[in-house]
Amino acid sequence: MAKKRSAKTKYTKKKAPKVRIGKSKSGVSLGRPKKEIKCIGVYRANTKGFGFVTVEGLEDDIHINEKYVNGAIDGDTVEVAIRRPADKTHRAEGDILRVLAHGRETFVGTFEKSKSFGFVVVDDAKIPGDIFVKYENSMKAVDGSKVVVKIIDYGHDRKSPEGEIVEILGHIDDPGVDIICIARSFGIYEQFPKEAMDQAASLPDKVKTKDRKDRKDYRKKLTVTIDGADTKDIDDAITLERTKKGYKLIVHIADVSHYVIEGSPLDEEALNRGNSSYLVDTVIPMLPHSLSNGICSLNEGVDRLTLSCVMKFDNEGNRISHEITEGVIKSNHKMTYDEVQDIIDNPEGDTAKRYDDVKDMILYASELSDLLRNKRLNRGFIEFDFPECKISLDSDGKPTNVAVYERHKSHMLIEDFMLAANETVAQEFCERGIPFLYRVHEKPDEAKMETLAGMLKGFGIKFPKTEDIKPIDIQRILNKAEGTPDENFVQTAVLRSMQRAKYSPECLGHFGLADKYYTHFTSPIRRYPDLQIHRIIKEVLHGTMSKKYETHFANILPGVAERTSTTERRSDDAERECEKLKKVEYMEDKLGEEFVGNISGVTSWGIYVALPNTVEGLVAAQTMRDDYYIYNEQKMTVTGERTKKVYRLGDEVKVKVVRTDKLAKTIDFILVTEDGSKQRAHKAHSKQ
Repeated sequence: MAKKRSAKTKYTKKKAPKVRIGKSKSGVSLGRPKKEIKCIGVYRANTKGFGFVTVEGLEDDIHINEKYVNGAIDGDTVEVAIRRPADKTHRAEGDILRVLAHGRETFVGTFEKSKSFGFVVVDDAKIPGDIFVKYENSMKAVDGSKVVVKIIDYGHDRKSPEGEIVEILGHIDDPGVDIICIARSFGIYEQFPKEAMDQAASLPDKVKTKDRKDRKDYRKKLTVTIDGADTKDIDDAITLERTKKGYKLIVHIADVSHYVIEGSPLDEEALNRGNSSYLVDTVIPMLPHSLSNGICSLNEGVDRLTLSCVMKFDNEGNRISHEITEGVIKSNHKMTYDEVQDIIDNPEGDTAKRYDDVKDMILYASELSDLLRNKRLNRGFIEFDFPECKISLDSDGKPTNVAVYERHKSHMLIEDFMLAANETVAQEFCERGIPFLYRVHEKPDEAKMETLAGMLKGFGIKFPKTEDIKPIDIQRILNKAEGTPDENFVQTAVLRSMQRAKYSPECLGHFGLADKYYTHFTSPIRRYPDLQIHRIIKEVLHGTMSKKYETHFANILPGVAERTSTTERRSDDAERECEKLKKVEYMEDKLGEEFVGNISGVTSWGIYVALPNTVEGLVAAQTMRDDYYIYNEQKMTVTGERTKKVYRLGDEVKVKVVRTDKLAKTIDFILVTEDGSKQRAHKAHSKQ
């Protein structure tokens, strides 16, 4: 815990430790223009002190050196002066002139109590300094309380910000409080508003007879759900039949829109959340549990309402017809991925015997999955192979194991079927010209492709013409690197060069899937875009899609797309922060131990190393004492000036754990050299 401070303490920024890695000749400053260009944007801070300003209309962000932040904090709207324009190898650089509007007014942190006042040490490492709190504004929080503090005075260089505590989340040592704190810091709330809960309480807990009227009855068809063993919010189920001409696949999706009416309190809160958030072992749902785990979830042995996509495929896996219907199902089995995999691997085994009624369906599903995946790969579907982690916690929330989450054929089977349904629905509504919401992944930026081509050239990988890049070209590059020492580097470099997928009312295609049509139809319990398009689909099915409704949907969809793209990024960031925290906790009792890993990042302040279990740490530049290492940004390497030793992405190295920091969520390594000696750790904490 930080040392207590006097209310009169003067706050000054600490000087950044000197970094021994220098710049290559190509990184020398090009000077500043005489005439400055001013613009307005949003500042995004980095934990290392510098940051970036995102300006609407500018392709790349403006880099802000730590010296020119001028008191701005993460999320602030600022006026920035561009001091050096961008070129082929550098971002634009600028100075923040002034803060126009603060982007955040509440923060999560730890309360440090004194006699007549206190301080909140903010959890977010991107926020410099602490927040002063008068006793009367402390809600009588005790030392070590995790709190939400609201800023009432942002302060200035000589005065720390002042705030008032608006919520006490628990004590720092209470189980689960750490995850809730991270969620709250991202604006993700576990509690639902009273109006939404009241509406949820008024809904039935089972399907009423009248609700089954005019729906296709699938209850007599063999139907299964396939999920993780702990899954309680079940969006999808499948029915599959082998026919003389091929396969008949029905993807049943929970009809959430039957219960969550547009504009209702439940709907407004679902849109506000945008999606469910999965934070290690904690789920913060988009909808209350009575819906997400109850009446909407396709639970085993009970009637449930669905939107069902019926698709017929020939023996080569070509879709030959489809139909979208409102349905009612009764799932025969809640199966797990492991059980399905065991049936695929051992058709005569005990699991197959236990599920004898659906064994053949599972085996036929495996056949169709292979056909669909091969067709997708042949057209250029880009398949990255980055490991996902599974973190096991004990009853106190402490991590007991961090391991790679294994993906089996059973996982890919469900993925293939959901992709097929999403593509089918997207194509129909795009061709109809009806206002709709799509999942889009635009073609990579040509300039980034040129940079990528330059990086890969050094590895002997020939790059196609960047102005006419196709998904299959990217996949061929990944295939060429597969199984080589450069595989991790190539995958990382390619991924960083791609656009980010988002939601859009325009059917712009999905580059990564090599698909002209794509949407999110299959998870309305946990994603708002799916719920939104279900309403549109049902208006069409009911024959009530009038001009009035078309205009209505056309008006609201851009806002829904922007909102849900933002909330998706928010949840992804919160999930990463939770994983980082638990990985740090896991490594706390491993100080002094040595591990073999691969370089996962190369920067001017050091190299990041990922262990086989996905734990990642930094070998700080200051600790690489055997040489003076020069950083080459374009090649993503550091090279010893004297020894010419090169470290680059993907290289295997041995490291020793020397430090963990839960507050910063960082792990520090030092390199263990080939002769077994360890490079000396620098006294100063590595700046991460």
